[in-house]
Amino acid sequence: MAAISLQGVCKHWGEAQAVRNIDFEVKAGQFTVLLGPSGCGKSTTLRLIAGLDKPSSGSIHIGGRDVTQLPPAQRKISMVFQSYALFPHLSVRDNILFGVRVRKEPRAGYETRLKRVADILGLAHLLERRPAQLSGGQQQRVALGRAIIADAPVCLMDEPLSNLDAQLRQEMRREIRALQQQLNMTMVYVTHDQTEAMSMADQVILLREGRIEQDAAPADLYAQPATAFAARFIGTPPMNLLPLEPHAEGLVISGSDVILRDLGQTPWQLGLRPEHIRLADASDSSVPAVVETVEYFGADTIIGARIGAASLLVRAPGQHRLGAGDPVRLAWDARDQYFFDPASGLRRP
Repeated sequence: MAAISLQGVCKHWGEAQAVRNIDFEVKAGQFTVLLGPSGCGKSTTLRLIAGLDKPSSGSIHIGGRDVTQLPPAQRKISMVFQSYALFPHLSVRDNILFGVRVRKEPRAGYETRLKRVADILGLAHLLERRPAQLSGGQQQRVALGRAIIADAPVCLMDEPLSNLDAQLRQEMRREIRALQQQLNMTMVYVTHDQTEAMSMADQVILLREGRIEQDAAPADLYAQPATAFAARFIGTPPMNLLPLEPHAEGLVISGSDVILRDLGQTPWQLGLRPEHIRLADASDSSVPAVVETVEYFGADTIIGARIGAASLLVRAPGQHRLGAGDPVRLAWDARDQYFFDPASGLRRP
């Protein structure tokens, strides 16, 4: 195992800044996900850790060594790419062994290491096939096999599941996480898919425009988002952000008479997760709304509704026979309310 540390890392090409003064630590044996939308700098950060690109400034340490200027071969890492990068003319056996042969490691250990990797990944019966004879999931396992046979303490993965269908992605998420725990590897994994991040990671580093938006465990990222961006990026459907307006008695949801008291006159945004809002009967604490859309997903129904001038989504268990224009009443607990500064995006303490 080896820990990873980035300190003040920047990367720019001319005027374009891909990574801006990034600092984070990955503990040895930890599964860390770099998460964010396209263009946020997550793949660039991974390439900097791998040594495929050099930082414009800052330092990178792996296992306590300063590797900032070292080439990839001297960093004791393995890597799995989005495209798998398999050689079509080589068998599964030769694809897995390619790296150890290039590094001219002792041939005496090839078969023992190959058998171990093939058994772990369920590839023993496929060793003589070529990549074109494999399914997408099998090709992904071969790419994983080539990475783990290197016995490197650090494994880097750049969106390795993006080419697979939804069901296979779900299966491979479980397999990769189990593999990482079984081998006790330090793993840094890049994805734009928050479901992958939340289901696999010990630590999530959420990036936005080359900067770290929040660095936290998945549960903390969901329950304690530092900014409106983090709140909206995590969760399916994402958190509702409702504009609030000053009122004599506090704040109201824009265009409505729904009063939120004891908040002063700062025009916060109200954050509510769809799963924290419930359909309610008429009561002093429920809020009138009008249904705009209804989507049934089996286990639950996503209801689009409007309160005054604000639209929001409600995730209600089961099936609900509602249609556009129907009046409903909504309720939520005060403990599930979040407030954000609309200018800075920061969450109110």
